[in-house]
Amino acid sequence: MKDATKDVRDEGVVDEVGGHEELDGVADVPVDPDPDLLEPASLPWRRRTAIEMVVSGLIGLYTSFVLSIEAIAIAVAKATDTTAQLSCDLNSVISCGKVGASWQAELFGFPNAFLGIAAEAVVITLAVAMIGGVVFPRWFMLSAQAIYTAGLVFAWWLFQQSFFEIGALCPWCLLITVTTTLVWVGLTRVNVRDGHLNLPGRWGPWGRRFVAAGNDWFVTVAVLVLFAAVVFAKYGWTLLV
Repeated sequence: MKDATKDVRDEGVVDEVGGHEELDGVADVPVDPDPDLLEPASLPWRRRTAIEMVVSGLIGLYTSFVLSIEAIAIAVAKATDTTAQLSCDLNSVISCGKVGASWQAELFGFPNAFLGIAAEAVVITLAVAMIGGVVFPRWFMLSAQAIYTAGLVFAWWLFQQSFFEIGALCPWCLLITVTTTLVWVGLTRVNVRDGHLNLPGRWGPWGRRFVAAGNDWFVTVAVLVLFAAVVFAKYGWTLLV
């Protein structure tokens, strides 16, 4: 009779040490110690994130409307060879007119704010559905993640252009950068928590626990504080003069 304690792992039956089944050629898969995190997030947790997305999206939508109106005013001024008087033309640094008249403001041949109106409307609809308890399929959430990530990169690129190339800042544009960041963080939080965006190896369970505990908020606040500090470091109190 064969010894019951014989290691027969080579036959893919029983592991002598762990006492569990292990198939040949299959690598160990990290197991999350909290099985609840392997299921979609609870409705209260999802609602908190979705409400933050709705608020940020509404602010972004309003801001996009304002920027669209100002873009039309700039276009009319160019056509009539006049100067557009915008509400946020405060000084040489805070000048929506200077930013809006740049080629970066119409990168695709029309005001960038039109893209913001479309994007924020979709995001608000998505977040409202999540508040109602809708759980979207993985392909849909990953598609939304990819599209909004492109929007986030675009928003930060516009800030970089305004900060380094144009030499002026538009308050509404800065607000769009902040709201786009907040919406992207909310969307990413849901996708990581639900396992749609799964970090490799043992970082996957860690990532789900990290966002489930709300620790990503500290990272978000740190990024926004750094954003404000960079702007103030360059322009200082001239922002208000």
